[in-house]
Amino acid sequence: MSQQILLTVGNYMMGDDAAGPLLAKMCKENPLDEWEVLDGGTMPEDVLHLIRKAQPHRIVIVDAADFGEEVGEIRVIEQETSADMFLVSTHSLPLNFLINELKTFVPEVTFLGIQPEMVGFSYPMNPLVKQAVEQIYHALPSWEGDGGYAHC
Repeated sequence: MSQQILLTVGNYMMGDDAAGPLLAKMCKENPLDEWEVLDGGTMPEDVLHLIRKAQPHRIVIVDAADFGEEVGEIRVIEQETSADMFLVSTHSLPLNFLINELKTFVPEVTFLGIQPEMVGFSYPMNPLVKQAVEQIYHALPSWEGDGGYAHC
């Protein structure tokens, strides 16, 4: 596995929550040099053993996250914010638990959130969310630190 892992999170059947799976699909169809992609779906903790085995120096986690901005906005979600945001989520465990565990053995962990409009069964993905996914895909080859995204 690569020294850099992209971990996508989300459910492709839940409207804008499909942002993570869409990014994983894009990366699998057109692989990015230097990045290993893991689609964590709704249970990203299930791939923790693969990440631990790989011992990457960097991991970027991408998921839809409601941080109160305009639809399609991308933000680096700080650990303190993620603890508050993910008390209730579409995932089996709040992401802050996974992030805390990753930080015990991965030197650089960045959580990128994409502001959704609608997360609901069978809703289509908002075009602005799709554009945000494409923007992240194009930013990954030259990724440095937080990708230049604003923090919250």
